[in-house]
Order: sequence, then C-alpha cells, then structure tokens
Amino acid sequence: MKLFYSKVFFSLLLFHFVLSAKPQNDLIPEHETFVLQSQKVGEARTINVWMPPEYKTNAEALPVLYMLDGGIKEDFPHVANTLAELIQAKKIKPIVLVGIENTQRRRDLTGPTNVKKDKKIAPVVGGSEQFRSFISEELFAEIMKRYRTTNRKGIIGESLAGLFVTETFLLKPDLFDFYIAFDPSLWWNNKSLTKSANTYLDQFSNQPKVFWFAASDAKDIYKTVDKLSDKLKSKKVANIKWYYLRAKQETHATIFRATRVEALVWTLNNAMIF
Repeated sequence: MKLFYSKVFFSLLLFHFVLSAKPQNDLIPEHETFVLQSQKVGEARTINVWMPPEYKTNAEALPVLYMLDGGIKEDFPHVANTLAELIQAKKIKPIVLVGIENTQRRRDLTGPTNVKKDKKIAPVVGGSEQFRSFISEELFAEIMKRYRTTNRKGIIGESLAGLFVTETFLLKPDLFDFYIAFDPSLWWNNKSLTKSANTYLDQFSNQPKVFWFAASDAKDIYKTVDKLSDKLKSKKVANIKWYYLRAKQETHATIFRATRVEALVWTLNNAMIF
C-alpha cells in the first residue's frame, strides 16, 4: 500500500485525470444542445445530443448511448463521429448519443472513499450516487420527452468515468442494458469496488446485461481490473454477457481511441440481440 500511494504513483494518477479530460480536435458533428437544471446535483447541466441520419428519415424510435465526458470540448465529437462511421458501414444499428458535459468531474464520477490520498484529488469527491440520480431520475425523462427513443440504453466512459460505469453496473445494473468501461479507475477507495464484486454479483439483476471493459498497461489500473475479470469468470452469472480486453500495447492515454471501435461494435451488436 505504501508503494501504491507513493508520491510518484499519486502524480501518475493525477496525470491520468488530466489526460482523460483533455480536449480533442475532432470535427464537431451536427448536434443539439440543451441545458437541464438539476435538483439532484444542484446545478445546471449541459447536454449534447447527436442523432444519426436515420433518425430524420424514418419514424423508428432508437436506443440511446449515454456518454460521460460528453462535452463538445471533451470526447463527444469523437464518439459521435465514430458512431456515424460505424452506422454508415452497417457495422452497428442506428443509435442516439447523449453526452453529459462535465462541471465537477471528480466529484460526480467517484463514490465515497476512506483513503486520504483519494480525497486530495479535488475539493469535493464521492458524489456518484447523486450524479447517478440526476441521470436516472432527471435526464432519462428529459431525453424521452425530447426525442424518439426506445427504453434500451447504455453508458460509456473512460478512467474515472469508467469507474462510474463499472460502479453503476455492479450497484444499479438495471439503469442500463449495456455498459462500456475503458481503463476504469478501480483502485479508488482501496479497490473496494472490486473487493465487493462477488457480493454485488450474487445479488445481480435478473435482466440480461452486456458489459465490455478494457485495461491498458497502467499498473495502477490493470491489476485491479484483472481481478474483476477473474470474479466475473468464476461467478458465471447467466444473464451477464461480458468481454474483457487486456490491451497491453496501449497506455492510459491511448486506450480509448485505440479500442473504441471494437468496444462499440461488440457491445452494441450483443446488446441488441442478448
């Protein structure tokens, strides 16, 4: 533990946070933006919505992929453009993308922690339950009201956002049908989420769920993510279809872009038939 929480490792973890929130210079696709005043997190939240061309050309309702780090200066343009390419190539079926722009990222995406070093990453941490309530009790209804969507939905995130995706998958699996987590920060709170995984899996939803997750060469991440994979393998929960990609050739900075096509194609195709 002393080694893990050394100054060198903690500096590396902060570097991970900066990278994951780094703006990307992607072409901004046509999209809609609205602001939703949230009582759950006590602030206004900016929401970006991308719709495939099929949304305008037919009357079908479409499933929704919710994405964290979903601002225009975050990962929203890249994911929207990737979905557009995959839909055009008929590798996936049409889907609506809903991006949630960050305000206090480290507050929203982390659960409570008893580790002093964890608490130093931001003035406020541990707000994942409130943020999840914002998504499930306020944002879902607003999207259903504004757009022609089905009840099928998923969530995607990387690093701390991957932690939130994995936490939601284990604690509140029925909020989404499919989950995608890149390099989830499962070291959070002394690896408590992975340590408690068996308990959550024993009480898991009786509804079919799809879970794709990946880990890079980052030692602070992959060792804990490996253990989550081992627990899923040993538990063999019948209604979970999952895939773990151990991307040893990728770094924390490259894994999202390097594996996003594989993640989206595998997850969306399995989610629509599982």
